[in-house]
Amino acid sequence: MVEQCPYTPDAPAREQLDVLAGVTVIEFGTNWCGYCQRAQPVIAEALGRHQAMRHLKIEDGPGRLLGRSFRVKLWPTLIFLRDGQERARVVRPACAEELDDALATLR
Repeated sequence: MVEQCPYTPDAPAREQLDVLAGVTVIEFGTNWCGYCQRAQPVIAEALGRHQAMRHLKIEDGPGRLLGRSFRVKLWPTLIFLRDGQERARVVRPACAEELDDALATLR
């Protein structure tokens, strides 16, 4: 099961993410966002089936450059990367199947 940890304000630089090897899921949101809170069981269900991937929960908002570099507009937004390249994104997931479809693009 994916650990229910808070969004961190300590975001890596975009350049660091662009060179990461393997699979990474970046989840943008805030700890006080109702949409983010409601999506956590869905996210945990889908990502819990893929323990080997990197999952970063990044706090987003005004002045947060990483979210702007990915053109994040709504929370939560999950960006699915393989070797630093965006393969899929899901905004405000309502069911685990949406995330499963995005994860399938990482194969």
